[in-house]
Amino acid sequence: MTLVIVIIALALIFDYINGFHDAANSIATVVSTKVLTPLQAVLWAAVFNFAAFFIFKDHAVANTIGKTVIDTYITLPVILAGLIAAIFWNLLTWWYGIPSSSSHTLIGGFAGAAVAHAYMTKGFVAFSSVVEMEKIVKTLLFIFLAPMIGMLISMFIALVTIHRNLWIKMGIIGVTFAATWFMFLHFQQGKMEENMQKFFRVDKYKKEVEKKPDSEEAKAKLEKATANYNKALPFLKDYQQLGADKVAENIAVAVSFKDLEVSKLKDIVSKTAKLDRLKKEAFYDETKKPALEALTAKIDGLKPLLKQHREIGADSLAIAVAHTMGFSGSDEDKLKKAFKIDLTKDLTKEIGKADNSFLRYSLLCVVLIFVFSYIYVEKLRKPSANRTANMFKKLQLLSSAAFSLGHGGNDAQKVMGIIGAALIANGNISDFKDLPSWVPLACYGAIGLGTLSGGWKIVKTMGTRITKVTPLEGVSAETAGAVTLFMTEQMGIPVSTTHTITGSIIGVGATKRLSAVRWGVTRNLLVAWLLTIPVSATVAGLCYWILRFFM
Repeated sequence: MTLVIVIIALALIFDYINGFHDAANSIATVVSTKVLTPLQAVLWAAVFNFAAFFIFKDHAVANTIGKTVIDTYITLPVILAGLIAAIFWNLLTWWYGIPSSSSHTLIGGFAGAAVAHAYMTKGFVAFSSVVEMEKIVKTLLFIFLAPMIGMLISMFIALVTIHRNLWIKMGIIGVTFAATWFMFLHFQQGKMEENMQKFFRVDKYKKEVEKKPDSEEAKAKLEKATANYNKALPFLKDYQQLGADKVAENIAVAVSFKDLEVSKLKDIVSKTAKLDRLKKEAFYDETKKPALEALTAKIDGLKPLLKQHREIGADSLAIAVAHTMGFSGSDEDKLKKAFKIDLTKDLTKEIGKADNSFLRYSLLCVVLIFVFSYIYVEKLRKPSANRTANMFKKLQLLSSAAFSLGHGGNDAQKVMGIIGAALIANGNISDFKDLPSWVPLACYGAIGLGTLSGGWKIVKTMGTRITKVTPLEGVSAETAGAVTLFMTEQMGIPVSTTHTITGSIIGVGATKRLSAVRWGVTRNLLVAWLLTIPVSATVAGLCYWILRFFM
């Protein structure tokens, strides 16, 4: 347990460092345009970094980070080595004023330590058997895609903003917002479907079939789970009218949850019996396999008893299971509490946390503020350069707040994923959906406090060295960065806020003329980005090798 506490402490320290390392991303443009003083800017950014805690509930990015490595190779020393490497690289790049990616530092460290662990314990193994290649490939792709998306959006915003015909400008904004609204509705639908797949355990049984393609039992489980999922899927179309509670109730009437209840109860017993820990031990030590097989058979033998859950009640079932498994009195008390399950309520939660209506309506408010500002300056008052500049200075408060919100929502989740992986590896929880509520609160708090500490060296690089930024361009860059972060968070892809805002700043610079961007500085940044994952992975591997002598 001591090692878990050390890992959690280091993870929150990394989150704090991430805050002041990436504070520049949130405040560079608003400081360089002199809209806010540095002190005012970090306070402004910190507030919205923490406010993301109340908005982002699905934690898809945390799930992606925590599952970057195959669970068999996730151990506490692996997580510790990855964190040490990530902290080292973050501090080194901060010291030299290089805006590298905290996200990719963490991913590189985690993956590098896992690969080192695999090679030192199992000999040469395929890289794809240690890490989830799909998640790694997506992350690597967005090293390039995130800044490109940010750049294109910022160029589009800047070009629309400087268009002289107000009504054409309003038309473009309206069409663009409508497309964005429907895109976020699509993200919401996709998340609900994904969460419902997890609820019916389709993803779990798919992995079982992949591991045991000849197992008829695994195929039967997958077939039944898929059938239940397909039966429940049409009810999601009524979500906008009925809400999560009513949709879940309708699904519960149409689909039997009895097998799911048995499966969930079995998972609770497995967690109490520490089956996952024994599985991991048996993976590395052949002598533990007989004990694993015996425990697995014992838990499987409980199925007829667990099917009586509704008839005999949670307390009686807990007593019977504890007696059969030989659990202690304290474990029996835990079972009594854990066996009081309500799958309809669980499904309501899974559906509801995919809701992104707050983001959609927030974007609507932002668009309306922009529209009314344009109309006021260009139609209700006599247009002037000074009045337009003042308008964009005020709008920059809004755009920087939105970007800070996206930064908090994306980056704090990465540390949540690491802490979640540690708690699972130690047997405290069995899945990311069981993540204690204090974890997100602590992570958002740590990144907010880190932002308060600032990061002035990187502010200089981001705010002045790439290109000279005016308030109009600051608004365009920050709005583009915020939209990109909101999009990727909805997709569950851990992107770099550093890469995103850098691409956005390059985009607004390029709208003036290509020579306005200092491409030499940009080239140096790109080199740092490309080095982040391999360097972090190498340092993590060395850290893991050293830690082996002490653990």
